[in-house]
Amino acid sequence: MTDVSSARVATYLRDAILGGDLRPGDRIRQEEVAERFGASRLPVREALRTLEAEGLAESEPHKGARVPRLSQHEVEVIYEMRERLEPLALVESLPQLGEVDHDRLEEVQQRIEANEDLEKFLDLDREFHMLTYSGCHIDPLSSMVTRLWNSTQHYRRAYVALGGRSRMWVVNSEHRLILDAVRRRDAQDAERFLAGHIRRTRIELSHHPEVFE
Repeated sequence: MTDVSSARVATYLRDAILGGDLRPGDRIRQEEVAERFGASRLPVREALRTLEAEGLAESEPHKGARVPRLSQHEVEVIYEMRERLEPLALVESLPQLGEVDHDRLEEVQQRIEANEDLEKFLDLDREFHMLTYSGCHIDPLSSMVTRLWNSTQHYRRAYVALGGRSRMWVVNSEHRLILDAVRRRDAQDAERFLAGHIRRTRIELSHHPEVFE
């Protein structure tokens, strides 16, 4: 057995879940993960506890761990939670973001606008929004925002795949409005634009029940 840290195992599983290699409902078999790393099950169990706290795994009695599978209603409620919590995180973050952060946001948005790849878009979109929240130092709020993003990653991927490039102009327009409000440190506009951005995704997802099958 090799000495493998739980953090390394957690990174491997997190990437597999957020990247779509492990999908909602898939089992996470401790023995297979341990064998992959040539390790005992202890760091795997510790990694799974970390992922449960992040909303990326859940344990079932006598069945082990799996990637959570959400119903359409559960996803709608989570998006409603995001509509309320993320604008709050953004307002908390705004005063702490400086010109360097604004320039980095501009650079990320330019990469989003030039991008043609679905997986890359998901990474860049997450980077954009998490950077806007990076000045929020209220840990319970920041942790909850990250957890809600993690739990809806699969459904965001399916939604973006349905819309393809045809809907990207809407995303880019909304990002530009949010970025403008961030630069101006206008909390009211930032809240309004972000809530509308999340709400639109929630409503459009509700028109595609096949995403949840």
